[in-house]
Amino acid sequence: MMQNEIGEIPFRLIDGTESTLSAYRGKVVLVVNVASQCGLTPQYEGLERLFEDKRDAGLVVIGFPANNFGAQEPGSNEEIAAFCASKFGVAFPMAEKLSVKGADRHPLYGALTRARPQALDPSGGAFRTKLAGYGFTSDDPADVLWNFEKFLIGRDGMVVTRFNPDVEPNDPVLVEAIQRELDKPPA
Repeated sequence: MMQNEIGEIPFRLIDGTESTLSAYRGKVVLVVNVASQCGLTPQYEGLERLFEDKRDAGLVVIGFPANNFGAQEPGSNEEIAAFCASKFGVAFPMAEKLSVKGADRHPLYGALTRARPQALDPSGGAFRTKLAGYGFTSDDPADVLWNFEKFLIGRDGMVVTRFNPDVEPNDPVLVEAIQRELDKPPA
């Protein structure tokens, strides 16, 4: 999928401003669907640390709140923004709440999952098995699995890879993939 296709899909930032991924042209972008009441919510802290450590090198993390999994993001955009700022000091850009799967899936997430239909799963399916134990399964293996799934987009706007939700922000697999992209010259 070409940069201009994914890059031009509009979304709103949490303050209501219109944006696209093209607004971050020349940056390495980590797109993460987030939730405030999930067992993985502490990843906000690691995502913020990653953003702070690598933003001068060209990394942007963008959080996309979604309520698709276990109703773990019930709040309004204002409540989500306040939670992220007060609990985790989130300074990276946050988008308005949207849907990442199903009939109402936002077009950006449709494009991302088409570009990378499979996530890197270092646990060998352990997280998917754990979710299935709680009754959460997906009919489409390309669907976003759960909160905190990560899509890495290179400086050229191409979706480089996708990481399972249980890949922590400080996981060497993720950090090394980001660094490889940061080391590439801007297009």
